[in-house]
Amino acid sequence: MDPGTDSRRRMEIATNKTDQVTVVSLKGAVDLYSSPDARKAVLGSIKEGKPKLVMVDLAGVSYIDSSGVATLVEGLQLAKEYKCEFYLVGLSAAAKEVFELARLDKVFSIFASQQDAVDRFGSRK
Repeated sequence: MDPGTDSRRRMEIATNKTDQVTVVSLKGAVDLYSSPDARKAVLGSIKEGKPKLVMVDLAGVSYIDSSGVATLVEGLQLAKEYKCEFYLVGLSAAAKEVFELARLDKVFSIFASQQDAVDRFGSRK
């Protein structure tokens, strides 16, 4: 089967921006084929918008591999450089398992929902 037609290989990206918050929602597989697009969206959101908070919503992620995780680690590092908060929200079961196995659940600020993340962000201001 052509990787381009495999439903696991397709990823959708949606970005929603306000003055202080940018949400990058990923849906589908975040893997070697799609992680460059995810990287562009995540890093671009930090650089271009200069938000106070960047949330990456992983609720729709069916699969994430090491290249996808590396993209998120790079996003976290860049966010620190730009002095903005970087949160992961709504981890799907597949994404949660990867982060727990790699013990990255101790590195990232992870929230069950976007609202939980916004509430936490608001309490830190």
